[in-house]
Amino acid sequence: MRIGLHTSIAKSLEGAALRAAELGANTLQIFSASPRQWKASSPSAASIALLHRARDKYDLTPLVIHDNYLINLATADEIIWAKSVEAFRGELERGIAIGAEYLVAHPGNYRGQSVEQGIFRFLQGIARAAMGLKFGKLMLLAEGTVGAGAQIGGRFEELAAIREFAPRMTDLPIGFCLDTCHLLASGHNIATANGLKQTVAEAERILGLENVHVIHANDSKAPLGSHIDRHQHIGQGYIGLDGFRRILTHPQLRTKAFILETPVDQVGDEQRNLDTLKSLCRKPRTTTTKSN
Repeated sequence: MRIGLHTSIAKSLEGAALRAAELGANTLQIFSASPRQWKASSPSAASIALLHRARDKYDLTPLVIHDNYLINLATADEIIWAKSVEAFRGELERGIAIGAEYLVAHPGNYRGQSVEQGIFRFLQGIARAAMGLKFGKLMLLAEGTVGAGAQIGGRFEELAAIREFAPRMTDLPIGFCLDTCHLLASGHNIATANGLKQTVAEAERILGLENVHVIHANDSKAPLGSHIDRHQHIGQGYIGLDGFRRILTHPQLRTKAFILETPVDQVGDEQRNLDTLKSLCRKPRTTTTKSN
């Protein structure tokens, strides 16, 4: 299985990969630049080469980039939309240059429009940002959200519409990223065996599980259907250890890359959450008692 976490590029791209390997991960997610600034510089060829060397040495794959928090390609505001398009093009360019497999993006907020208009606006922005680029192995993953307010992505049907209509506007390949916290908060009861079974069946029917490539592994501080996005340490929220064990050992989910985005409240939290997640990948042994 591929189990990893989001690591910082504050020191370097290579440093993010080395940190993931140090903690025992075999996949990772990064920001390709500051997630709270519109402008970003491109990484140097030397820094990219060092990243590749670290990935090869420690078998870190896939490499996932999460896009900038400021980007909102679904917005009706022309100024924000133009800035978002420019920033997203930078995300694509850096993802291609770095050699990432996936770029995860939140579909955005459609406030002041219909959800259909917001989805079209999102795709229009993707097409504008991607114009003229050669994507190589990079794939865009639209991430499911908690569905708060005018967020796109709280329903599988909204994510499916993005992938369905994208080919009419861009050649950029599109798949999906699901988030366990977001699933629970949006109303999918993945904390129970029956709820997980129903959610997986719904995802298969609407999204096609072959199109889900990454799962963000986060427990939830908020309860089922709250539409509140608050990540919690694994096993300490409303999903719980048993819930994560069922998710991680589910035969249709085991092939996905699981990446932690849990809080870092104190030293050692990254290691503890990663170790917990890895331990839950193994189904508990069943013992039988022989009768005399």
